[in-house]
Amino acid sequence: MQRRKFIQGLGLTSAALAFTPDFVFAEDGKESDFAKHLVPVGRRLEMEGYYVWCNSPIEGPDGKIHIFFSRWVATKKMGGWINGSEICHAVADSPEGEFKFVDVVLAPRGPGHWDATTCHNPSIKFVDGQYCLFFMGNSNGKTNTKRIGLATAPTLNGPWKRPDQPLLEAGPAGAWDDHCTTNPAFIKQTNGEYWLYYKSWNTAEYENSKDPLVRGNRKYGLAISRKLEGPYIKYEHNPVIDFSSRPNNAQLEDAFVWMDKGRINMLARDMGIFNHEYGLLMQSKNGKKWNEPQVAYYDAAHYHIVQPSPPSYLKKYGRFERPQLLFQNGKPTYLFTTSQGGKYMTASSFLFKIV
Repeated sequence: MQRRKFIQGLGLTSAALAFTPDFVFAEDGKESDFAKHLVPVGRRLEMEGYYVWCNSPIEGPDGKIHIFFSRWVATKKMGGWINGSEICHAVADSPEGEFKFVDVVLAPRGPGHWDATTCHNPSIKFVDGQYCLFFMGNSNGKTNTKRIGLATAPTLNGPWKRPDQPLLEAGPAGAWDDHCTTNPAFIKQTNGEYWLYYKSWNTAEYENSKDPLVRGNRKYGLAISRKLEGPYIKYEHNPVIDFSSRPNNAQLEDAFVWMDKGRINMLARDMGIFNHEYGLLMQSKNGKKWNEPQVAYYDAAHYHIVQPSPPSYLKKYGRFERPQLLFQNGKPTYLFTTSQGGKYMTASSFLFKIV
């Protein structure tokens, strides 16, 4: 059997775990060790009538795998994330099992609220004996009111306490981060500090951008607090990750951070370092200065995943975005991403096993 026929479409099953991909070194030998241990499993959370995005997993005290994900109605097409996304909860008996929808956790609240028009970018954490759902909301259906918020609950099934105000505001006019705060990535440091990484960019740069691929240049900042609920004070030497001096308007987004052996690791989506289809992996000793990015994962074509021709409205076909890790017994065991296409030609979760 030819390898190309081994995996048909993006609907892989656990049988794919017997498949060993041809991992090759990326440009200049920049493949990470992390990338060498990924094996594609397949799609999860395909929902008729919806785009599914931003899949954040956690193992519950019940031993089941809980995912907090964003979705919006398919009639809005891909752009619906900005003006109609809601955050939902699904559960499976195992990472490779069938995820069953539980409920809508956070929905847009309507006029007068900071999260009036969308709830997106969920990232679930267990911190200080409670569940913390970091997310992004906006109030006008546009990017310039995107703000990070934090909802908390005693259990994964709620009840969820919603914030009346954002957790982190944008910077003053003219600052590198005056446009928004979004894509939250969180860790609690061993010294008790709460660290929140966030994506942003400059409004004038965004509005006047002539880049044919991406408007503006996305960078990452860091905000630190002594309390989970804040206030979060922005690091004085932000942005801590800035690729704007590199060719091709290089940048990144979708960061996920975790601690390992005294270092902070970051997964993110590549936006011009290697290309616009790969994932990035970076490490830092202090969380403020980061080493050179390596390839964290590749596109669908690299894994010999055969897909039908995409419809014209899917412009990000064949790449994996919003990387989030599942930890079991303190170790990362699965990489959850999202990818356009699938059974309903919208978008769904896509799962990799770490072997």
